[in-house]
Amino acid sequence: MAEGEKLIPINIEDEMKSAYIDYSMSVIVSRALPDVRDGLKPVHRRVLFGMHELGVKSNTAHKKSARIVGEVLGKYHPHGDTSVYDTMVRMAQEWSLRYMLVDGQGNFGSIDGDSPAAMRYTEARMRKISEDMLADIDKETVDHKLNFDDTLKEPTVLPTRIPGLLVNGASGIAVGMATNMPPHNLSEVVDGIIAYIDNNDIEIDELITHIKAPDFPTGGIIYGYDGVREAFKTGRGRVVMRGKAIIEEVQGRECIIVTEIPYQVNKADMIKKTADLVNDKKLEGIATIRDESDRNGMRIVYVLKRDAIPNIVLNKLYKYTALQSSFSVNNIALVNGRPQMLNLKDMIHYFVEHRHEVVVRRTTYELRKAEERAHILEGLIIASDNIDEVIALIRASANADEARQKLIDRFELTEIQAKAIVEMRLRQLTGLEQDKLRAEYDALMITIEDLKDILEKKERRMDIIKEELHEVKQKYGDERRSVIEYAGGDLSIEDMIPNEKVVITISHAGYIKRTSLTEYKTQNRGGVGQKASTTRNEDFLEHLFVGTNHQYMLFFTQKGKCFWMRVYEIPEGSKTSKGRAIQNLINIEQNDKVKAFICTQDLKDEDYINNHYVIMATKKGQVKKTSLEQYSRPRTNGINAITIKEGDELLEAKLTTGESQVMLALKSGKAIRFEEAKTRPMGRNASGVRGIRLQDENTDEVIGMIAVNDMDSDILVVSENGYGKRSSLEDYRVTNRGGKGVKTISITEKTGNLVAIKNVSDEDDLMIINKSGIAIRMAVEDLRVMGRATQGVKLINLKNNDSIAAVAKVMHDEDDVDDSETPKTDASANDGTTLDNIETENNN
Repeated sequence: MAEGEKLIPINIEDEMKSAYIDYSMSVIVSRALPDVRDGLKPVHRRVLFGMHELGVKSNTAHKKSARIVGEVLGKYHPHGDTSVYDTMVRMAQEWSLRYMLVDGQGNFGSIDGDSPAAMRYTEARMRKISEDMLADIDKETVDHKLNFDDTLKEPTVLPTRIPGLLVNGASGIAVGMATNMPPHNLSEVVDGIIAYIDNNDIEIDELITHIKAPDFPTGGIIYGYDGVREAFKTGRGRVVMRGKAIIEEVQGRECIIVTEIPYQVNKADMIKKTADLVNDKKLEGIATIRDESDRNGMRIVYVLKRDAIPNIVLNKLYKYTALQSSFSVNNIALVNGRPQMLNLKDMIHYFVEHRHEVVVRRTTYELRKAEERAHILEGLIIASDNIDEVIALIRASANADEARQKLIDRFELTEIQAKAIVEMRLRQLTGLEQDKLRAEYDALMITIEDLKDILEKKERRMDIIKEELHEVKQKYGDERRSVIEYAGGDLSIEDMIPNEKVVITISHAGYIKRTSLTEYKTQNRGGVGQKASTTRNEDFLEHLFVGTNHQYMLFFTQKGKCFWMRVYEIPEGSKTSKGRAIQNLINIEQNDKVKAFICTQDLKDEDYINNHYVIMATKKGQVKKTSLEQYSRPRTNGINAITIKEGDELLEAKLTTGESQVMLALKSGKAIRFEEAKTRPMGRNASGVRGIRLQDENTDEVIGMIAVNDMDSDILVVSENGYGKRSSLEDYRVTNRGGKGVKTISITEKTGNLVAIKNVSDEDDLMIINKSGIAIRMAVEDLRVMGRATQGVKLINLKNNDSIAAVAKVMHDEDDVDDSETPKTDASANDGTTLDNIETENNN
């Protein structure tokens, strides 16, 4: 050990603690967090001040970025050149800052995450808005401190007229804390600050009417308002952002076109990750993705597959990709050098406080300068009044010091005044110049009075702040870029899908589709009908149902299994398209077939599912009642709905309230009516109890079941050759479950076997579909009520060996009846009438 040195033992734990605390405080205070007053971190402030000192203003030529970086490094910021250049680059990117502070020339990177060119290739200068952040810096408006080597002074804060923290936000990770502040719209912020100045006790709720929400440079949609309100009130919150997307048809294909993406999302990464999800089959419905962005703007095109539902694909994009992301607001900034969590009002308060201090200091400086000039002018005026004597006195002096002293003694001047007189130019002796001196002095005295008045009255200072803010708004204010969608909330697919009425059709071979109900139109009884579906050879439409997009579909198969689906998940098709095979939509066995389906409301509503039942009937006359609650937890492979005995199959399932009456009809023309209460609720695996006794076990079978709630409704039966009959419900007496039933229609060779039974009223329309795919719609009120044992009237003219495949009822709508002559031919059939009032049968 060298002479004179001594070792001081230190506890390593204490040293680590103090060293780490020193380091963390340095990061917090002079690196990672912005100052609440100008909204800048030290590195941003130094870049702007360096440019100011270099003189690269908005109206000068651009200077090499390396020159600016060198200036900042050498004078104020002794860190890596990368940190300074990266800062400057970000300040020049329109997708990073809501109001850019640097005007860059050259390659400054892209929203795809491309690197900017090296600083030796790019050039930069200040933007006009930055000059307003530095305005009055030379008027002693802010404190200066020594730089790292104590040779120069740099400002501790900028005397900004721009509320930088609010308009451009900030993000940074310090030690043990972080900040993440969103940008806002300058016009809104100015309005909010002025409202605060007018009323310091303003509530945050009132401020929100001015500053509505963050406003991101990349635009997009702010989806939902709860997070925004929370962030404004507490300083913390989660703002959900979505890209702006529209659905368009491009070259005959449906496409989703994205023109704006959420803030801080890398476009190239987002597209790549979406493509990966499509390739991994996690995101279905997208055929190709194209990035058609150019210098005129962003355009990402997702080309959809032909059978995809655009709204569902868009929702999945929102759910699984960065097209929807969130901005976690965490408003931590330095207040008097200490980190503090700030709400909206706090940020405005500290900005106004800062502006007030700047105005006071600027006015004080200007007053001092005005008084100093007035003092000199007083001396010059004295000299010009006694000009001959002054000239003689100066000429008689040996040197300037002697002249100064003589002037002081003779005219009782101060040192400063005497010096100004000695240094006065000869041209100031002209009469015109002397008048100018007096005019300048008088104007100065008015200015001094005004400046003193400003320093005395706080209201005047506040008016100045407001006036300057108005100027700022006038110069830089613009429209909002981010749209606020107040109704948004947690993402649910239904949000994007209109709850319109649709016709769901299922063909004999198991093809399903949904079609908007507006594609169908009413005809009078006896019409030939219009083409409803293009089915495959030998196939025909067997089931037809009217429901709404948001309902739940329960599919019951002939083997007694139940599958679950949302109506909007059923592929959409036109009236003439054939639809998609059910096998491709639900995991149904190859040799099984959907026989019944129920459209229910919300299966997550406990009251609803506990007060509703599913009643099922099999071809052999078995019936079974189960609580709807047992079907509210779907599985992809389906669940057992009923145990089917050998040789039997499930025929029908209906939704009931537990107080209905059940009617079963046989192919042979018999029907039975009994109270639903006669069948007790059973578990999903039970096989049920006998509902009706068949006339002949081998040839007879149940063709339909209805559950009647409205005891005034009529019963309509239809036979396969197009005959139908409407009788009163009262004609069928209530009997016990399991009987043989009573005659419902006279079955003859002319009528053919019974194919359908429905409960109807005058408000209903019928939709009848033939095996050949022809559909006709007719009003029930055209059918008179007749006795139970008659053969009925002809409902539809059948050609050749055609027969009726399915019958469904929809609600009658007066305006939509087509009064043209009947019968119609296919060619003259007309489409396109809107049927707004149609309601679903809802299986009751």
